[in-house]
Amino acid sequence: MPTNKHRTSLKDLAHELGVSIATVSRALRNSPEIGQEMQEKVKSLAKKMNYRPNPFAQSLRKEAPRMIGVVVPNLVSHYYSSVLDGIEDEASKAGYSIISANTHEDSEVEVRAIDNFISMHVEGIIACLAQSTTDYTHFEEIATMGIPLVFFGRTCLSDKFSCVMANGDVAAQQATQHLIDTGSHRIAFVGGPNHLDMVRRRKHGYLEALRENHIPIERELVICDKIDYQWAVDAVTELLRRENRPDAILAFNDIITFAALAAIKQAGLHIPEDVALIGFTDDPHARYVTPRMSAIEDQSLLMGKTACQMLLKAIAGDSKIYKKIVPQQLAIRETSAKNGDISEIAK
Repeated sequence: MPTNKHRTSLKDLAHELGVSIATVSRALRNSPEIGQEMQEKVKSLAKKMNYRPNPFAQSLRKEAPRMIGVVVPNLVSHYYSSVLDGIEDEASKAGYSIISANTHEDSEVEVRAIDNFISMHVEGIIACLAQSTTDYTHFEEIATMGIPLVFFGRTCLSDKFSCVMANGDVAAQQATQHLIDTGSHRIAFVGGPNHLDMVRRRKHGYLEALRENHIPIERELVICDKIDYQWAVDAVTELLRRENRPDAILAFNDIITFAALAAIKQAGLHIPEDVALIGFTDDPHARYVTPRMSAIEDQSLLMGKTACQMLLKAIAGDSKIYKKIVPQQLAIRETSAKNGDISEIAK
């Protein structure tokens, strides 16, 4: 029996049963020309071998579209829409079209999206994990079936799939060092779920900066739970109510960054004099809020382009597993320097 290192075809089923492809096709369509016993054998084997019909091949007789599936956690954010733009740019050059699925940070939606892409016979998949994903079975199935897949941003199963990610650990360390150098002493880190590799990398960089500067690590200043605006507002508000509140915050992503900005202002505190703030955000609004936001910026368009280039290589038959880093850029503006030193202010 085939090892299912590729998508099972009608030919595979026919070969296994010792019948013609036409017989298998008719059996799967419940044709009266095929006896009940043979229909049951065909359907049973199809289920066992994970056969998926190709709707494009069924509906288009001559030329099926070349499709790539893209799974993102939050399509309305600037970061993910920019990544998608980069993917589309590269895909269109190679003659591919894009189908995108928004998981809304829900692992169950992610599983359904992957299943739909398999059924649609996309030629490859680019994915970023939903924050609630802790079971990677649906991606392991992709590996078993031999479908090319590349992760970006939030990744898993690094021994099976190529990935492109940012240097969040380095960027977080640089941002934390900047806060220390410009007058901050009690720096909090507000992040998402600890099981996400992206959260772990950024938190690691923050902690390394504290260690290098011989600043005690205070567990109560490290708050990691979920990527949600209201949760982040509440978490930062609670931090600021403490008697020994933090005087700076490093925020995990754009959602948490803008939530922290709102919470600080709602508390009647001044930025950066009372609480300095730097966030990981690729959102252009960081340049226009008051005060202008110091930010760790992703090269999200480049990340999308890079992920698609890697996927196209895999589709072409390159089985090597790649890991590529797209560096982030620290943009110092007005929310981070207590001592007013913004000589390298970003535009």
